[in-house]
Amino acid sequence: MPVNKDNELKEVEIEVFGRVQGVNFRSNLKKQADLMSLKGYVMNRQDGSVIVVLQGSEKKIKNFISWVKKGPGFSRVDNVVCTWKEQKVRYSAFDIVRENKFVIDKAKSIINFGKSLIIDNTRSVPTHVLIIPDGNRRWARERGLRADFGHYTSASDERLMELFLETKKMGIKYFSLWGFSTENWKRDEKEIKSIFKLILSKIKKLKEEAHKHRIRFRHLGRKDRLPKKLVKELEKLEEETKEYNSLNVQLMLDYGGRDEIIRAVNKIIKEGVKSINEENFKKYLDTADS
Repeated sequence: MPVNKDNELKEVEIEVFGRVQGVNFRSNLKKQADLMSLKGYVMNRQDGSVIVVLQGSEKKIKNFISWVKKGPGFSRVDNVVCTWKEQKVRYSAFDIVRENKFVIDKAKSIINFGKSLIIDNTRSVPTHVLIIPDGNRRWARERGLRADFGHYTSASDERLMELFLETKKMGIKYFSLWGFSTENWKRDEKEIKSIFKLILSKIKKLKEEAHKHRIRFRHLGRKDRLPKKLVKELEKLEEETKEYNSLNVQLMLDYGGRDEIIRAVNKIIKEGVKSINEENFKKYLDTADS
């Protein structure tokens, strides 16, 4: 029996530009998406635009796009950019995503912190900022989605680079992003594979941006348990950016503070070192070449 392509599940990312924030635009989109039984989400972006991800039949999605172009309610739509994408996860509803659920708010936090430094010039800019992403799995599970969907949604190229560039602009020298701890191996195997696959898919873009903005990337953590292909690409990224110094970005994968100390001690034992001090101990840490 032939497949009815009109009913085949499709996915599209829609960028909407114009007067689309502060005019109930997201609420109107949700009502229309629910009415048409479309799934996905809508989210405001810092540049004033709105991004929509939709899943449904091609016919319904195209009708939705036509409806959006008319500028529902008090909105004014100047431009709509659609990108049809490969479906990675399946949505169970259409949600209005509030900014405090995603990495975008880490960028806003950095920006707001920078503003506070300008207002209060008695405070100094930190040398090192560490972010531990949290809440992505809970957000996904609350909506009946796979836990790994939260990671895919939060770690967009645009949001990551926004974080890096705002940090660089402030004069912060070291920025660490804790992506996978030694404790995370206890998670579901499918989720672990999805996380590593996601990180691997980001490296090409990270490399392009690193050369463009002279950002140095390094991997902190164990390499013996990560997928070999991922390790190979991380090593290439480290090697190609080792001479840059405008910002140092540390990707912490299979990393744990105690684990790093144990590995350092084992290196010292292996080399037969009889005496050690704080300065010498630094040479055995993952950040030895800082």
